[in-house]
Amino acid sequence: MTLHIISAGAAQSVVHQAIDAWQREGRGEIAVTYGAVGAQKKLLLDGAPADVVILTAAMIDDLIASGHVVAGTRRDLGAVVGGIAVPAGAVRPNVATERDLAQALLQAAAIYLPDPAIATAGAQFVRLCARLDIAAAVTPKLRTFPNGFAAMTCMAQERLPGVLGCTQITEIKWVQGVDLVAPLPQSLQIATIYALGIAVRGANAAAARAFAERLTGADALKRLSSAGFGASSPNSTDA
Repeated sequence: MTLHIISAGAAQSVVHQAIDAWQREGRGEIAVTYGAVGAQKKLLLDGAPADVVILTAAMIDDLIASGHVVAGTRRDLGAVVGGIAVPAGAVRPNVATERDLAQALLQAAAIYLPDPAIATAGAQFVRLCARLDIAAAVTPKLRTFPNGFAAMTCMAQERLPGVLGCTQITEIKWVQGVDLVAPLPQSLQIATIYALGIAVRGANAAAARAFAERLTGADALKRLSSAGFGASSPNSTDA
């Protein structure tokens, strides 16, 4: 029986690794879709097959409350912050402080990011620009995509000098052809907690629980940390 997974793009790297190990062990087939959290939640609510759901912790809690995810099955992968990226080998701008970041964004030829309407990192970037008072100047440079993975993949092929990308660090680290410049300055970081839940209408509950343990259990901590997931902190948000 095929195990169906609906996952936020921010978790793609660790989900992919877990799927590889699962299938090497002959545990069965897995069908997975990745994307921005808003789009993935809609996919679930529209009736797409799902056994395991990986979204922000707040969305998982909402789905538990609404009866779409089994109560008590939320398991956190960890907190993720946004970062700045450039095509591999490109000059890395200084983004250490709010002022440095604002200057880098104002000088950028184009800025690649996930769609703010459906993606956590995209929405956070829009708020960041408003805080830095550069929204009007930066908006014409924005190149938006359905998710951070798509944004970074496209930026990796960009030949125009001076382009930047902004999305969750886990997505930047997963895409070949882009370099992580740095996390956003500490004062601008909003760590988002991503979590897993078991879908109520799933047809493969036992396999879903086993996959959840593989992805979030003690043996997965090193992989999660390497991918860019950190421990929750007072600055973390479930949203």
